[in-house]
Amino acid sequence: MERRRLLGAGLGALAVSWAGLSSAMASQPHPLSSRDVAAARQMFAMGDYSRLRSMLPVLLVGAQDAAATGPVGAGRATGVLVLAAQLAVKEGRVPAAGEFARAAGAMARRSGRPVLLAGAARAAATPLRRTGRGDEALGLLAEARTHLAGIARPPAAVLDAAGMVDLTAAYTAAQAGQPSLAVEFATQAEETAARLECRPATEAARRELSAAQCTLYRVGIHREVGDVDTALAYATGLETAVLPTAERRARAATDIARTLLAADDVQGAFLRLRQLEEAAPQEASRPSVRTLIAEAAVRRPDLPGLAEFACRTGVPA
Repeated sequence: MERRRLLGAGLGALAVSWAGLSSAMASQPHPLSSRDVAAARQMFAMGDYSRLRSMLPVLLVGAQDAAATGPVGAGRATGVLVLAAQLAVKEGRVPAAGEFARAAGAMARRSGRPVLLAGAARAAATPLRRTGRGDEALGLLAEARTHLAGIARPPAAVLDAAGMVDLTAAYTAAQAGQPSLAVEFATQAEETAARLECRPATEAARRELSAAQCTLYRVGIHREVGDVDTALAYATGLETAVLPTAERRARAATDIARTLLAADDVQGAFLRLRQLEEAAPQEASRPSVRTLIAEAAVRRPDLPGLAEFACRTGVPA
């Protein structure tokens, strides 16, 4: 039933609701190529969210058409739906993120590719966490990890996906108040990252998992379980410049700023927030980041430049 709904009007309806795309346009064919998906992924990585958002309605219609062509098309549709879910999270649209992630999971299963199922599970984890369903998120991630673990002699792409699933599970467990499980998953991801480092560097730029990525997640994991000192220690050891994309560098600045605020270092947090804006300017206007900026402004209204920064990023006075 879920598959039939998504292959019918489901994706078209999501496209229409996303940005007011007309029903007539939604009914027109829009062939979706792997190059389209790669270009959209690059926009997200660069933090060019406004451009991605303007393209998504047409990409979603193309995803609907591609999904009807078979497993390969379903794989392309999965890529678009995962990006739509990730962008919706960036914009604070949690219900929409959940819808896109559920659709991505259905398409990933139809594609038959465990790596895509892992990506869809990770996309689903955030809206599930934010709606108090961390256990459900952990279940989806465990299912994805099982599919990946069943691959004999896993190639680099499978190791990459497995490690990122473990990191997502670690952060999810931390938010769910399960610190031991969080550390277990994080350690497993670090071991996988070490294995991946020994592989040839072919297409290394497309890999997400790395020692730096693991350190970034450790910052958030330990902050979430209340161990701010350990989180700060990991933050100190994180060289953000080695993170591969503007989006990841902005994420690092956000997580470290949040940790510094927890440690009552407002000035240090403000410095990181400015670095966030430099890495990916559109990140500074995200609702969750504006909340951090507003908190810093309330706690240190005397801090030079902070009021101007808050105004520039759209934080109410």
